[in-house]
Amino acid sequence: MVKKMVVVVTMMMMVMVVASDSDTNDVFDPCSDSKVQRGDGFTFGLVFSSKESFFFNQTQFSPCDSRLSLSGSNAQVSVFRPKVDEVSLLSINSTTFNPVMSGGYMVAFAGRKYAARSPPLFAADNTHIITSFTLVLEFKRGTLENFYWKKFGCGSCSKDSVCLNKTDCAVPSSKCKSNGGSSDCNLTIQLTFSGTDENYAVLNSWYEVKKLRQHSLVKLFSDIHDSITGQHDNPY
Repeated sequence: MVKKMVVVVTMMMMVMVVASDSDTNDVFDPCSDSKVQRGDGFTFGLVFSSKESFFFNQTQFSPCDSRLSLSGSNAQVSVFRPKVDEVSLLSINSTTFNPVMSGGYMVAFAGRKYAARSPPLFAADNTHIITSFTLVLEFKRGTLENFYWKKFGCGSCSKDSVCLNKTDCAVPSSKCKSNGGSSDCNLTIQLTFSGTDENYAVLNSWYEVKKLRQHSLVKLFSDIHDSITGQHDNPY
């Protein structure tokens, strides 16, 4: 039995975009199925919890599945609706959000019958927090099939970061503003698409980000923000 998780766990933040005239997808529930074409909005969720909470009898289930114990944990969920085949930069900057308190791992999810979900990915512990991620949504004929977390190594780490496992740039927790430091430790996710939509059109945004590599969007948005506000202390 599939149960809508968004009504039984703590709702941390919801970022929803009202459907435009060109958006043919009227499904806004991340625990429901939908078929999409380029330009549609697509709703998916991110759950933050402990790694083991995403498994039942050693099998990983969708966070929408009631067999998981997420409803009785400190799990937090964030829901997004990006536009299909556009490169998006998603940010989680709620003042009540703390990935460590939730368990330190995150899973992306969407769908009911197909129940696509990403592998649990480490985000933070009491010592470090990873602030930049890249997520690819892979579709086949307009139906979401997979989530992929992509890593680019530590070649673009900022001066305030350290390299974890030779794959991730992480900020020491002591340097975060929430702990009296100077670093902005909000989580950001570069979101892209691959595969085909319901009209067999190829989704290409993942290949654009692959060429730009990690931190490209974060730096771009930071530079735009700094040019508007007059600030020049960009940590990237």
